Amino acid sequence: MGGDWKEMFYAAQDGNLELVRYHIRTGVDLNYRHPEFLTTALIVCTENGHTDIAQYLLEQGADPYLIDGFSGKNAFEVAKIYKRKPIAKLLKAYV
Repeated sequence: MGGDWKEMFYAAQDGNLELVRYHIRTGVDLNYRHPEFLTTALIVCTENGHTDIAQYLLEQGADPYLIDGFSGKNAFEVAKIYKRKPIAKLLKAYV
């Protein structure tokens, strides 16, 4: 696997779309759920309201059904909890 999953995760969390794109291009598994974080890049960008990153990850094949290991929620449910309406609308098209 190329790239660095933790770096991509933090980029998704912080809203750095270019760095997320870089890591996806270098082979980072965008559906990976690290045992330390128990969540995915899609869920963390949803929590933080980064609609552009959520859209990119979904376009690249991110699985919206994966569950966060702490909350037991998927990305759509997280969007509703955090009141991320634009992301919830986007995710609705994928779930």
